[in-house]
Amino acid sequence: MKKVASVALVAVLSVGTLAGCSTGKTDQSQATPSSVTTAAKKAPTQFSISYPTTTNTGYHTRVDINNDKWVKKLEELTNTDLTLRVTEVSKMGVLFASNDIPDVVGSLGTATDKAMSGSVEAGMFLPLDDLLKQNAPNLMKTVPKEAWDAVSYNGKIYGIPNWLENPSRRATFIRTDLLEKAGLQPPKTIDEFLNVLRKFKAMGVKYPYGARENLKYADTVLGAFDVLPYKEQFEVVNGQVVPKFFDVDNMTKALNVIKTMFDEGLMAKEFATTTSTDWLKNIRSGDVGIWSSNLVSLNDFRTNVPNAVKDAKIDVITSPKGPDGKGGYLMYQPVIGAHYINRNVKPETAAEIVKYFDWMTSEEAFKFFTFGIEGDTYTVVDGKVKYKEPTNKEEQEEQDHRGTLHSSHESTVNRLKMQTDPNGPYILNAFDNILAKEGLSGIGFSPNLEADAKYPDAASPASDAAPKIIMDHMIKMIYGKEPISDWPKVIEEYKTKGGNEIIKEATDRYNNKKGVLFLGKKQ
Repeated sequence: MKKVASVALVAVLSVGTLAGCSTGKTDQSQATPSSVTTAAKKAPTQFSISYPTTTNTGYHTRVDINNDKWVKKLEELTNTDLTLRVTEVSKMGVLFASNDIPDVVGSLGTATDKAMSGSVEAGMFLPLDDLLKQNAPNLMKTVPKEAWDAVSYNGKIYGIPNWLENPSRRATFIRTDLLEKAGLQPPKTIDEFLNVLRKFKAMGVKYPYGARENLKYADTVLGAFDVLPYKEQFEVVNGQVVPKFFDVDNMTKALNVIKTMFDEGLMAKEFATTTSTDWLKNIRSGDVGIWSSNLVSLNDFRTNVPNAVKDAKIDVITSPKGPDGKGGYLMYQPVIGAHYINRNVKPETAAEIVKYFDWMTSEEAFKFFTFGIEGDTYTVVDGKVKYKEPTNKEEQEEQDHRGTLHSSHESTVNRLKMQTDPNGPYILNAFDNILAKEGLSGIGFSPNLEADAKYPDAASPASDAAPKIIMDHMIKMIYGKEPISDWPKVIEEYKTKGGNEIIKEATDRYNNKKGVLFLGKKQ
């Protein structure tokens, strides 16, 4: 079969990279192989499959991905003849408008996500309920309902997901060596949090708390008061679906705490213009005492900070709680990617494609996608895997490419990879016993609300970004240019500048159950 590669393959999920946290429900190392590897040998199933990307650099630009060793081995393991194609997310609409749609189309979002360009609603893909029941026992057993819901439309399943069992991924980090020198315990409440920051300042820590522009990855206090002003942080109040920043009492309390931190020098005075690059540089140089980040960054911090500050120790702690006992950060969508089968695929081929995805949950699949090929990227010594970790950018991109091919599996944390990671046991414990117990649930919508495009300044531009109207006032209040007591006026301004239409549409969609996403516990 002639193989033609498109442009731009990058990693959606890096093998060995964590995509969140884990509840420990899925034992990846013991999953049962599907019929792909146990069925009698027959002619390979031929089909084309696309993978989504957001960039045009990486492994695929140097290698013919349809003829590299990873795809050849994958074909051998699954008895398939694959034609890989790659589509940039921003160009998926062009793909759907063409007459050259692959047999299987990959997406980074849900069935009704904007990137899917209405293709599911237009009937371009097969409903999979019966095919899954007949050919995918492992997927049917392991994929949670929330993930199936995210790849469904009008009550039917259309996508085969990469899913998260636990949507909490962000964590609170602390310099434990500083905490020990201060003679203090990890802070459990906002008051204790402020006390630790003050002690760090007195000890000479340049930035006791790591704040940055737009409070992105710097929203510990907002989380403690459950007022994250984000795209999927709506809630039902008096029959209306409204943003959580409508909670005037908790929002003003949160802003007062952040302003206290600013006034007392517990965070950078220039935080509003501190870029993500400078923020990370400050952490790695040992100038920050407490900060928030994805738990996947633990290895980075435990490697780089001690290089700058001898004997520095980095740990993850339970995020400080607010007055209502809440804390942590935003929840992520239950699906981080999915694949959809073209409606023109023959039934017998569609069945084999579903079996291909079902195999992705097997022990054999996890071993291949995690460690590669024995004798090449890993060896087994005394029953233990010795994995050749990437040592440069090119090798890292190659590992990422192999991970991208792992199209359907529980993606919270690669427990198999954690067996070879020096910090693996610590990371798993943090996922299972800290992050799994915190985080803020919320309501979101897929596709986006139509009013979002009509009123961009009142809409949250991303899952972890506040509307411009809201963030502008928050910054002014923290800097003391506006009184925090004026927050009710901010809400009224938001309403008049598009917020009322956003709320009306959100409420109507919620009541009619149209594209509603529940992140965390369903409200």
